[in-house]
Amino acid sequence: MLLPLDTQTQHLYLGGSISLVGIVIGLLAIYEHKSDNFNIRPEIKENCELVTTGIYAYIRHPMYLSVLVGMFGVAVIFFTYYEFALYTLLFITMLIKMFYEESLWKCHNPAYLEYMKKTKRFIPFVF
Repeated sequence: MLLPLDTQTQHLYLGGSISLVGIVIGLLAIYEHKSDNFNIRPEIKENCELVTTGIYAYIRHPMYLSVLVGMFGVAVIFFTYYEFALYTLLFITMLIKMFYEESLWKCHNPAYLEYMKKTKRFIPFVF
């Protein structure tokens, strides 16, 4: 029989597992991403290409999702109101950044409108 884990250890395992999922999502996105396109700021570089393969075939913003999932795992590990308040601020910031980036892509590349019809932002077939 296994000994029951204390709450802190459970948070560590659960949060660590969630963060690991975020890391995997990020690695899948980096693998598919074109190196010329990579940019931490939401702006469209000259000669950048729309990536629609790999994980990008299912969701439009896997890098944002990676950060959100990974940091949610961290919030679960520490499990304080402070961590969840910070996570909420991060989530709102990422949504604003995402909507801004989408508005830039719509203006820059007409193919993005078609891509938006085929994919969801974060969760395939949902949102």
